[in-house]
Amino acid sequence: MIPYIRRAAAFCLLLLLALLANAARVQLFEADELDANPANRRTTIDRYDQPRGDILVGDEPVTGSKDTGEQLAYERTYRHGPLYAPVTGYASQTYGTSLLENAEDDVLSGTAAVLAPLPLWGDLTRSRQPGGDVVTTVDDRVQRAAYEGLDGRRGAVAALDPATGRILALVSSPSYDPEVLSGTGSAVTDAWTRLNRASSRPMLNRAIRQTYPPGSAFKIVTAAAALDSGVVTDPDAETDTPSPYVLPGTSTVLPNEARGCEKASLADAIRVSCNTVMAHLGVQVGLDGMVETAEGFGFNDDGLGIPSRVARSNFDTDMSDDQLAQSSIGQFDTAATPLQMAMVASAVANGGELMRPTLVDRVTTDDGDTVRRQGTDSYHRAMEPTTAQQLQRMMVDVVENGTGANAAIDGVTVGGKTGTAQHGVDNSGTPYAWFIAWAQAPDSGRPAVAVAVVVEDAAADRADVSGGGNAAPIARAVMEEALRG
Repeated sequence: MIPYIRRAAAFCLLLLLALLANAARVQLFEADELDANPANRRTTIDRYDQPRGDILVGDEPVTGSKDTGEQLAYERTYRHGPLYAPVTGYASQTYGTSLLENAEDDVLSGTAAVLAPLPLWGDLTRSRQPGGDVVTTVDDRVQRAAYEGLDGRRGAVAALDPATGRILALVSSPSYDPEVLSGTGSAVTDAWTRLNRASSRPMLNRAIRQTYPPGSAFKIVTAAAALDSGVVTDPDAETDTPSPYVLPGTSTVLPNEARGCEKASLADAIRVSCNTVMAHLGVQVGLDGMVETAEGFGFNDDGLGIPSRVARSNFDTDMSDDQLAQSSIGQFDTAATPLQMAMVASAVANGGELMRPTLVDRVTTDDGDTVRRQGTDSYHRAMEPTTAQQLQRMMVDVVENGTGANAAIDGVTVGGKTGTAQHGVDNSGTPYAWFIAWAQAPDSGRPAVAVAVVVEDAAADRADVSGGGNAAPIARAVMEEALRG
């Protein structure tokens, strides 16, 4: 009898060991797969069983969480939702996350390793910490000036600190309230459908996800290429640009909106915005030189993040000379986000050194202890320092004596460049109005802000659209707030 009992006991022990081994296998090797299984609702319930961390502007949170008493307990709330939607994005129990809510989701949801009290704590305990906070670089006054300046018109504003790359404002208009997407149910799905069907596309972040032909604002890039390559050695000397200028290899005459562009100097061409001079200089620089300079400013970068993903700004790498001429004045296939064009102005203002743009200053625990701080980082040397100095002078001339007079601020050094970009079939669309600029206070050793504004006002009369008229006043208001520091 005893041998049978021993055998049964040994068999039971083997079964127990097999059960323990299987449990260990599931916990160690299949846990992630089971967590990710759409049928596993416990993961979703756990995700919303505690308040989400906040996104802050300065010392003030612009997000919050409320306890709904439902199974998915905590829903996201937003203060001044439309004002900050291009910064925060949405955090929805139905549709997931976007923008900063997505890029910093592990911090805000409490799963980031930096929030744990000990290394590997989360892996060992499979527990979450209270959601951490994300402190942005945005200046509330600058953001409001940009938002109020657009006043509901379609367009966008991006503003940077040239010396650090910190994003001071990121505005897209028209906007929306992310809170209408936070929970579940028919109200949320109806709001999602309404927002996505709206012809004004309020959920499109025009500041970082929409590209536009930059028009004459791109001439700053072409001028940098001409100076750095030695095609132009004296910006005040006449160029050999003919008038009319016929696009190479074609019979197409390139028009000028301005007068006096025949053989105009680079400085004069920037001041009054001569198409012919800048197109001709782009061809003289050549495709390789233009591509190298454009990419130094950030064009053609597929991996730029702030940390939210930024759409790729385009400058073609394979073109005929006539296409290169058009691209050199910001037309043909040249396209840029407003953030990209703010980076162009920033590089000029910062002596040719382009700093990597960033939207996050630091990450903290829910108690306010900093666990990660974003340092400043050089992105590219966009041009030589001497070239930047020459472009600074030319951009100041645009504001003081040229097309950018509406951006002038008393007692402040302001440099700018207007742009009116054609688009649509046969350029039939209402042009986009651009203005890029930077400003430096008289008692400061460096510029305080670089800004790009684009206005795509389809309701405007085509003849009334201009960068100097539509976009420059918005840029001025943004710069004035940034200068108040």
